Amino acid sequence: MLSHIFIGITDFERALRFYRPLLEEGLGLQARFTDLSRPWAGWQQAGVARPLFLIGSPYDGAAHAPGNGQMTAFLAETRAVVDRSYALAMANGGRNDGAPGLRPEYHEHYYGAYFRDPDGNKLCVACHAPD
Repeated sequence: MLSHIFIGITDFERALRFYRPLLEEGLGLQARFTDLSRPWAGWQQAGVARPLFLIGSPYDGAAHAPGNGQMTAFLAETRAVVDRSYALAMANGGRNDGAPGLRPEYHEHYYGAYFRDPDGNKLCVACHAPD
């Protein structure tokens, strides 16, 4: 369904300090590339080329601004992955936007955490499986 998701950032080094642990340690994604000259970086699931998750400076050179109502949600296989990812996000410059927990208003087994990256982009890690 998705080819890639690109998240704009303002400070590439700061963004790498936030996203590397979240994506690699928290969610188990693999780094596909890091290009400091552009700057941008991408991650993917092991053994598949798509979808790709990317961070970088906006292509048009204009300043990045997070969008109201926009969010990227990562799928977690277990609730422990949600908890671990949230803790890594908080430890690396993230801002809480909803601590890990059940959200029965979405569905019976929805367990998610919401947070913002250092640039204010809203992110979520969600598990839909029963505990």
